Amino acid sequence: MAYGAMAQSTRKLIRSGDKMFNQANFRAALPFYEKALEREPDNAKALYRAGISLIAFDKEKASEYIYKAYKLKPKVGDDVLYWLGRVDLVNYEFDNAIKNATAYQATLGKRDDEGKEQAALLLQHARNAKREVANPKDFFVKNLGPTVNTPYSEHSPVISSDDNYLLFTSRSAAVTGGKEADDGEYYEDIFETRRLGPDSWEAPKSLGSRLNGTGHDASIQLFDNDNKLLMYRQDENGDIFVSTRAEGGDWGTPQKLGKNINTKGFESDAFVTKDGSTLFFSTNQYSENGDLDIYFSERQPNGDWGTAKNFGNGVNTAYDEDSPYFTADGRTMYFSSRGHNTMGGYDVFKIEFDTVARRWSRPENMGYPVNTPDDDTYYRLSPDGSYAYLSSYRMGGYGEKDIYTINYIRNAIIRGHVYSLRDSTIIPGVELVFTGKTANNTPLEYRDVTKPDSGNYQVTVLSARPYQVALSKDGKNITTESFEVPLSLNDTTVVEKDFYIAFEDTSAVGTGAYAFKRIYYDTDKYNLRPESISELDNVAKVMKANPSLRISIDGHCDSRASDAYNITLGENRAMAAYNYLLKQGISSNRMITVSYGERRPAAPNDSPENMQLNRRTEFNVIKAGDEQ
Repeated sequence: MAYGAMAQSTRKLIRSGDKMFNQANFRAALPFYEKALEREPDNAKALYRAGISLIAFDKEKASEYIYKAYKLKPKVGDDVLYWLGRVDLVNYEFDNAIKNATAYQATLGKRDDEGKEQAALLLQHARNAKREVANPKDFFVKNLGPTVNTPYSEHSPVISSDDNYLLFTSRSAAVTGGKEADDGEYYEDIFETRRLGPDSWEAPKSLGSRLNGTGHDASIQLFDNDNKLLMYRQDENGDIFVSTRAEGGDWGTPQKLGKNINTKGFESDAFVTKDGSTLFFSTNQYSENGDLDIYFSERQPNGDWGTAKNFGNGVNTAYDEDSPYFTADGRTMYFSSRGHNTMGGYDVFKIEFDTVARRWSRPENMGYPVNTPDDDTYYRLSPDGSYAYLSSYRMGGYGEKDIYTINYIRNAIIRGHVYSLRDSTIIPGVELVFTGKTANNTPLEYRDVTKPDSGNYQVTVLSARPYQVALSKDGKNITTESFEVPLSLNDTTVVEKDFYIAFEDTSAVGTGAYAFKRIYYDTDKYNLRPESISELDNVAKVMKANPSLRISIDGHCDSRASDAYNITLGENRAMAAYNYLLKQGISSNRMITVSYGERRPAAPNDSPENMQLNRRTEFNVIKAGDEQ
């Protein structure tokens, strides 16, 4: 009897959730499904619909729920394979997304044109995303932080010309009136905040009755020396308004733009050029299938906006194009689109004007990590163009859509000296070669030679990545070290890095008194063999008896694998010995590690026996004891 009552209660909860779910009110549907799952953790339908509802809020949990539902009941929904592919896509499981989308295609009837289009788009998005994520760009994406972002949706960042006053749109609980819209979230309101420091903002304030009405309101653009604000207001189907700042600094009552801009259709976003002569905007008024397209209108002599014209230039597709934004010189336009080669949802694209050919370039996807498999919109440059603001549903945010900054990773200046380990004298004529890779694995190489008088060097390198630094003199390799260059966002970061090297003639000081044996490794391994432990114990014993003794621990490899791979393997071998000696109480300032990879073979790499001789670590004395 009790079981039947509980089951009935669970069904009632699911029915309540379904009512909200069928209205796309996912935030309101979730609590009903979650309560049902507290009673029946293996209820496939509750898991399935809760998973779909969670995609915008918690992508990993959404995947867990939908996959569990599918495992419990493979036919939990007619389109379960589609949603498996969709949740795979937003969780960066692109191969699984392709597999599930392909399987979904096979289930569709000949007349299911809508399903076929959905499956084809999902396949295209997954393939595009797989390609873009495998070839990332050197951007640094940073969340604007919890002062601005909330568990709800924040978007449409609008920054002042001094970069210190930010307007944005939020659906948080702090909106005017606290009223919920039909989708279960609060109505959008415009908020303002001012910068307190490079990464800090004051508590945002709703603009309340000054700009916000009873429906959705959204910030669009500050223009005319920051004295005017373009904004969206939910008037009719959605229209563009302008507010003018009064002398006291308050925003005036928003005024609706004319009929050539606002129509019976939906106008969502707009941009006024710097000279105020042209307005670009998104509207669905003129499209056959109701999608948003980008149009423009020119200001007439009487101040009104002229007849709207399709922007063209290969920008508009059969899907939504929105959020136009131009650089100050008017030669680059950024916009968001659900068409072209998007990774899923809206992606940010750009086109550039060729002043010689007098035409716009083809739309270019801004790539990963600017774009993700979910919605990425409202790309807005900072006043000096050094970084951008963006609204995104990406993983790792505070809730739904958050506002981020997109910073271009800049160069850093690396400078320092090369010294002798034996007596700390400067060494001129040492060539340093820094090798690394861009985010998409394009090789990087920078070099300099230490100066005759000062022994110093200086290179400018792309920051935020590891480099292998090869030091050589007179054409002979001395050592190779790994060096992690920190992130730089301003092209003026200076990193001081000195190198200490031991030449072969100096590295043998005292070796007659300290006869350390080499230790050896198995192929492609760096774990210590039992016989190696015995020799390391001997090294530790000698070093403890001679407190001034310092050594270089040199890792070597045979010639199998690439040079870069062997440099890393040699370093791992040297570090294995180094870490063991640390545990035996030998201070880190008495040891350095060097990797030569395959560059200094002890024997020709022409037999298994000789290759074994090359898979080794050597211990070279760089400073003997005082008695020496």
